[in-house]
Amino acid sequence: MNLLDLTGKRILITGALGAIGRIVVKCLTEHGALVFANDLLPPREAGRMLTDLGVAASAVVYYECDCREPEAVLDMLQACERAYGLPHVVCCHAGLVRPGPINSYSLRDFDDTLDLNLRSSFVVSQAAVQAWRRKGLPGHLIFTTSWVQDVPWPEIAAYTVSKSGMRTLMRGMAREMAPEGIRANAVAPGIVGVGMARKQWDEDPSYRHRAGKAIPLGELQTPESVAHAFLYLCSDMASYMTGSVLLVDGGCSLYPMD
Repeated sequence: MNLLDLTGKRILITGALGAIGRIVVKCLTEHGALVFANDLLPPREAGRMLTDLGVAASAVVYYECDCREPEAVLDMLQACERAYGLPHVVCCHAGLVRPGPINSYSLRDFDDTLDLNLRSSFVVSQAAVQAWRRKGLPGHLIFTTSWVQDVPWPEIAAYTVSKSGMRTLMRGMAREMAPEGIRANAVAPGIVGVGMARKQWDEDPSYRHRAGKAIPLGELQTPESVAHAFLYLCSDMASYMTGSVLLVDGGCSLYPMD
């Protein structure tokens, strides 16, 4: 028996077209899942992006909607249910980071960060729970937090606050919904070698020195390793887990920076 076989599972992931999200989608579809991918790009552009990555068109269904808005999320879940059935797993992955010193950080950037990272997680997870309860179905919520939920990283205080809030939201969902067979867990990555982190690692010696000291394993995390954590949590191997954070950070959280 292949316990990582996701054949027959329907998985919704928000923020599916980001640098990490795309790799998660690819990994889950390669293991048999039907993935409902959500983001803000137009469908044609989204389809091209996923096709270029090698994701089979038959294994993914794209929904363009703003996951911060309850009505849009409800419409998306209803469309999923009508066409395919409700997702078995809902991954609250959408997020952003806007760096800046805390003493001069703008209120607008703070609000935007919590709006996408934390509000969307609440909106999506609440809608999913309501849909599962209405049908009397079990379900599984997976939140993308971060190692900085425990060890603050300089100049991303708003992001840290949002990820700590997501962890607390996940644990609250797990505690309240367990009697109804609805579970909640989180994936907490480290410093992933994509986007801004990759650019700074390659171009800014001071950042590379600082980040290198913060990663005991010495190298930036690959997005594939994050996807593998999602694969595990989506699989039957994690069926007895709820309220847990799967920390996959190369050791970043083992000690504070000096």
